[in-house]
Amino acid sequence: MADLFDTCLTFTLTEEGGYVDDPADPGGATNRGITLATLQHWDHEPTLGPADVQDMTQQTAAAIYRALYWNALRGDALPAGVDLSTFDFGVNAGTRRSAELLQQVLGFPPNQVDGAVGPETLRAALATDATTVIGGLAERQAAYYRGLPEFGRFGRGWLERTERRRQAALAMLQNTQVA
Repeated sequence: MADLFDTCLTFTLTEEGGYVDDPADPGGATNRGITLATLQHWDHEPTLGPADVQDMTQQTAAAIYRALYWNALRGDALPAGVDLSTFDFGVNAGTRRSAELLQQVLGFPPNQVDGAVGPETLRAALATDATTVIGGLAERQAAYYRGLPEFGRFGRGWLERTERRRQAALAMLQNTQVA
């Protein structure tokens, strides 16, 4: 599979925007979608604070996204569009949850949904129609957001992002099929 990390990253960075520290957001201080906790984990430095998040460069954000999200979700081995749907949702809701939804959409029985994109998940993703997977992911992602306690405040934005993600993923898929 083609490594479409840069394309997916561009979408995610656009969606995530710049620095925010909304008291209603459980993520706290966030820049380019990277929370303070993630930056502390990445740098192995628990004393970092909101100013460090605010000063984080795009290069650092890209390195974090590739190592902790893209690689964890095996984005380089997923079909075009499925990679974006899985990666961007993983950024927003966690890689384990994103992998679980992917496995559910691929029809894994509940006792085999482990939240890890391994060989079985990759085989199933490659054997399943990508358009169907992208649509199924969007439906399950929206349902996940609707179940969150913060949905009243952030839900509209989450659902709009989910639809933009779905549209961008379908466009990526179409572009690779034409090429």
